[in-house]
Amino acid sequence: MSSVAACATVGIAMAQGVLAASFFISGQKFQVTADSLTARGFSLYGMVDVTKKHELVPVVVSGFRDATVRGLCQSILVDIPVLGTQTLRLTGGDDRPAEASNLFIDATAESANGANFSGLDVGVAQGAMTKGPVEPKDRDSRFFAPDGVGQQALSTTLTDLRVSAVAVSAGTFSVPGLRLRLERGSHPCP
Repeated sequence: MSSVAACATVGIAMAQGVLAASFFISGQKFQVTADSLTARGFSLYGMVDVTKKHELVPVVVSGFRDATVRGLCQSILVDIPVLGTQTLRLTGGDDRPAEASNLFIDATAESANGANFSGLDVGVAQGAMTKGPVEPKDRDSRFFAPDGVGQQALSTTLTDLRVSAVAVSAGTFSVPGLRLRLERGSHPCP
């Protein structure tokens, strides 16, 4: 079966509800950094991701309805037989910002040098969040707690963002000046 046919088959199955629109995570952590991330519609809630081996990974999900990202970097260590450890680095959004819609970052750690929020609600029930997005597959998950504590805001700007993530997904993601590089050794994002 060609890859196009396979994708079409999966897409039809998802549309018909035969398959869930989700994925198993690898469980390997990777680093995402950004000089700044500005978003309209922000949410933050707890979740559990599942690896293909059915291991449970607790995460904090940051959701951004419409986001612009400047100085994007993503790095992950890859062990290649015979060649050893390599770093796969993806960068972009330097001259013009990257733009994303319905961006979700499943993180195990997250920090920002500065965080500004407008219309902030802390302690809102996860099932009642409306200002920021909640991943549809999360709402249907047995690990989603509708009465669990969440955070939301009309908008946010995060500067010098540093994230240790296990998954990133987006409805759309446009990255001007995209560069992908594989380098020998460990070269994490700055």
